[in-house]
Amino acid sequence: MRVGIFGGTFDPVHLGHLILAEQCREQAKLDQILFIPAALPPHKQQQPLTSFAHRAEMLTLAISGHSAFRVDELEKERAGPSYTVHTLTQLHEQLPGDEFCFILGSDSVHDLPIWYQPQRILELATLLVVARADWPVFSVQELKAKLQLNEDFPLRYQIVEAPLITIASRAIRRRIGEGRSVRYMIPRAVEAYIEDKGLYRETIRT
Repeated sequence: MRVGIFGGTFDPVHLGHLILAEQCREQAKLDQILFIPAALPPHKQQQPLTSFAHRAEMLTLAISGHSAFRVDELEKERAGPSYTVHTLTQLHEQLPGDEFCFILGSDSVHDLPIWYQPQRILELATLLVVARADWPVFSVQELKAKLQLNEDFPLRYQIVEAPLITIASRAIRRRIGEGRSVRYMIPRAVEAYIEDKGLYRETIRT
């Protein structure tokens, strides 16, 4: 199968995530998309984070009913930071016959050179890049130069056109903490779950 990998903290998952994933599924002709919540994001180790169980459950609720979307909790038990290269390596071991496409916003591509083993990530997966507001999309040559890759490096790279959705999980958490509406920013089932569990009401979350 041709499988899209969509990682992140998803704290919480919102409609922007889902729109982006669906556009990638359609345009890159993906058979399946795995939503992989990070257990310990390397760039957020010092920040408070909602429990893995809550974030995974919200994802499950958000994608319910979409046959091509699935939540994979493979980073849950892994010790140390949740590095993308380790996740892709593990997926190749579990699903050796599948082709993997790693989904990334154009804003995150600019940080890719400082990720852990970025060249190995590009060896393990096709890069699906979705344009984000105010973040230009690199050409193949620009990305190779930024990552200091050889000219003959077999970079697999596809740009996905999607609506420029500027919803951010950080803003949603803030709005909920302030008692403001998040209707139509997150799936209704996720909104109900947040209300039921009392998430994002306090500065320190569990």
